[in-house]
Amino acid sequence: MKAVILAAGVGSRLGRPLPKSLSVLPTGETIIGRQIHALWEAGVREVYVVVGFKKTLVMEQNPDVFYHYNPLFYLTNTAKSLLGAVRHLDDDVLWLNGDVVFDRSIIKLVLASQGNRICVDKKRCGDEEVKYTLDERGAINAISKIVTKPQGEAVGINLVRREDLPALVRALETCNDQDYFEMGLEIMINAGVTILPLDVSTYRCIEVDFEEDWDHARRMFAQGSAESRVLLG
Repeated sequence: MKAVILAAGVGSRLGRPLPKSLSVLPTGETIIGRQIHALWEAGVREVYVVVGFKKTLVMEQNPDVFYHYNPLFYLTNTAKSLLGAVRHLDDDVLWLNGDVVFDRSIIKLVLASQGNRICVDKKRCGDEEVKYTLDERGAINAISKIVTKPQGEAVGINLVRREDLPALVRALETCNDQDYFEMGLEIMINAGVTILPLDVSTYRCIEVDFEEDWDHARRMFAQGSAESRVLLG
């Protein structure tokens, strides 16, 4: 098992001078530091972080992982960042966006699952959230920010098994520079690869895009270490 954290972006919507992944939670952890430790605790030892914007700051604070530098981070999106990290791997690959704050037990849940997985939260979604729908088998059949009658949010934690990794690489290679990696997942699905949802709705999990997301995340993770969702108004 290999893990990839996508942390190359500028995070312009949050408007911080530092990489978004270095934002400090009430627990004293950075977002990316919490992610790395969650992976280690679950037994994933090879963690690759894709860096770009102010990469040295991320690398200095987290020296015990591997790094892949995306020199075109200001021109490309997560599809190309993920491609650079996985194109030479030959194993199961779990990857996550570098701005997702979540209960650590989610990683263990993913690793215990079968098949290819996309972690989902069954909730009402806004325009900026990545949404999904399921087919009659219960498999993912659409995943993007523009989905008709979405069934919830794809939270940014995903797993592709070794046998389907070449299909992921081929799909990401066909993506445009500005595509999110979800476009690659849709290409895989349309080519016949089955990807199943993994419901994490009962856990705390939030992707930080805007200031209100960050405020919500800080309140959510100020509630202690209970591995269950904290419902906030």
